[in-house]
Amino acid sequence: MRLAIFGATGKTGKILVEQALAAGHDVVAFARTPAKLQLASPQLQIVRGDLADAAAVRRAIAGSDAVLSVLGPTSNAPTLSVSKGMKNILTAMQQENVSRLIVSTGAGVGDAGDQPKAFDKIITTLLKIVSKNVLQDMVDTVNLVRASDRAWTIVRVPMLTDDAPTGMIRAGAVGKDIGTRIGRADMAAFMLKQLNDATYLQRAPAISN
Repeated sequence: MRLAIFGATGKTGKILVEQALAAGHDVVAFARTPAKLQLASPQLQIVRGDLADAAAVRRAIAGSDAVLSVLGPTSNAPTLSVSKGMKNILTAMQQENVSRLIVSTGAGVGDAGDQPKAFDKIITTLLKIVSKNVLQDMVDTVNLVRASDRAWTIVRVPMLTDDAPTGMIRAGAVGKDIGTRIGRADMAAFMLKQLNDATYLQRAPAISN
């Protein structure tokens, strides 16, 4: 497949790109600062641009079979840059007739099936206090994806670690089926698996190790 990956220069994004290339996919990585990716492959194309640049976003998506996003706010400033960028991504996907969309967000963004325990509620409350704009940006992003007509899957993750891949991933609802941590490598593998698996189509599983 040809995959357009947004958030490619982040810690999780780099792993996602590496795994996608290793699986034989052609990858178009969207990056504001391409040098941060530090990867080279005949299967890799880097499109330089900002999420606010609709034309650059469309160039990255053109010809793709699927779009994956591991975008996340880089500060708590009230810029809401990820949700604004998702509007451009969704518009470009419609323009280019690309249907499959797999995005990640924090487990603090709720879902109807969640049964948060006291610990989960405390974390969410702290996020609302300490990282109000970060949480709002991702809630807005998820709402945009849910309201779209794309074939979406939203992957919700708890605390991320740099642990080696285990291949052991639990998926389900917050407070019911998952733990408190997941390695970035396992997260990336789960996202890539969704390309050929309809189990979580139009759903928002939370995952953990």
